[in-house]
Amino acid sequence: MPSRRPVPSLQLKKSALGWPGFWFRQKEVKHVVFKVPLDPLPQSPKRRSFAAAREPYPPGEAPDYTALLSDDLLLRILSHLPPTARDSACLVSRRWLRILGRIRRSLTLLDWSFLDSPSRLVARFPALTDVDLVPASISPPVPSSGVLLTSGPISVQPDLEFESSSAMSQFLPADTVDRGLEILARGCPNLRKLSLVAVASELALMKVADECSTLQELELHRCTDMSLRAISAFSNLQILKLVGSVEGLYPGVGVTDVGLTILAHGCKRLVKLELSRCEGSYDGITAIGKCCVMLEELTIRDHRMDAGWMGGLSFCGNLKTLRLLACRRIDEDPGNTDHLGSCPAIERLHLQRCQLRDKRTLSALLVMCEHVREIIFQDCWGLDNDMFGTTSICRYPSLRRLLLLHLIFVLWVGSDSIFLLSFL
Repeated sequence: MPSRRPVPSLQLKKSALGWPGFWFRQKEVKHVVFKVPLDPLPQSPKRRSFAAAREPYPPGEAPDYTALLSDDLLLRILSHLPPTARDSACLVSRRWLRILGRIRRSLTLLDWSFLDSPSRLVARFPALTDVDLVPASISPPVPSSGVLLTSGPISVQPDLEFESSSAMSQFLPADTVDRGLEILARGCPNLRKLSLVAVASELALMKVADECSTLQELELHRCTDMSLRAISAFSNLQILKLVGSVEGLYPGVGVTDVGLTILAHGCKRLVKLELSRCEGSYDGITAIGKCCVMLEELTIRDHRMDAGWMGGLSFCGNLKTLRLLACRRIDEDPGNTDHLGSCPAIERLHLQRCQLRDKRTLSALLVMCEHVREIIFQDCWGLDNDMFGTTSICRYPSLRRLLLLHLIFVLWVGSDSIFLLSFL
């Protein structure tokens, strides 16, 4: 039986060490990843910017991170700022100043030279919808007097000889105003409200009406009959305020029956009308009532109208609110109350700073507004015991509320037509 020889064990030939074996042959390595030397990765520009943000910068050399935002995105962000904070935000940079100019919708112009250059007003505020040109239309004195004269919403600097100067010398020339109105009309076609002094020519007003087709509210100072000849060109006009003169600032002839008739035939879509220190009579108010059938609110301030004008209110069939402000007299001779008529749709009667010493006139006014639901007497004079008793003309259920605000002297006579009586 042949003997078995032990099979010799195969001896493996050692191969040459590779880089891993040469690197880790000295000792056992459990965490290989920490033994591999890694070169530092280059930082991205975004990481470098945030790392640099942690380092202090000298004053005035800090980077502007809003430069990464587009103008439209920054405009949406800045539009959420309150109006009181936008003026201070304009001082951040020229870009913020330009973008915030696109947000502004209303502007009161104080210096007419800002309007003469199209690259200033139009480029700075391209989205204006409400512009007031009245303060800038009055010529500033040379040299400056350092005195500010305020009458209502208007503030001007009078010259040292203000009392002896003529009224025409206070306003800018007509050609200057015409040129400014043309620039404004071309640059701001989306205007909805415009306030100006009526020294402009008829062609300039028609240019504004042609370019600014969406204009709905117009305020004319130092208005006369002739300045209303172009009023019919404003086809979409709904709110109109006519100021004949401002006491202490400038005198004026005002608007008469001729101007009121032109207004009535030219603005038949009026909803609100205010006549301040204007003249007129029964004929002018009647023309407005017959032609302006959509008129809902009428305000008469410190009027110069002839006796009997109040009878024309009966033709205002859709009138809902009647305001009499600062009237020294309501109507000298309203006539027989049996022939006055009434305003069937009127709901609110507001008398503020008026002289109510004539019981006959107040009775005629309440007969005209016998269907009124709310009467407000504010800062009025002469409303004594007998005068206040005339409110019983407006019987229940029409009269729902009677407010007495800051009256000088009041004695109340009970009436079952009063639901609310307040003294403030």
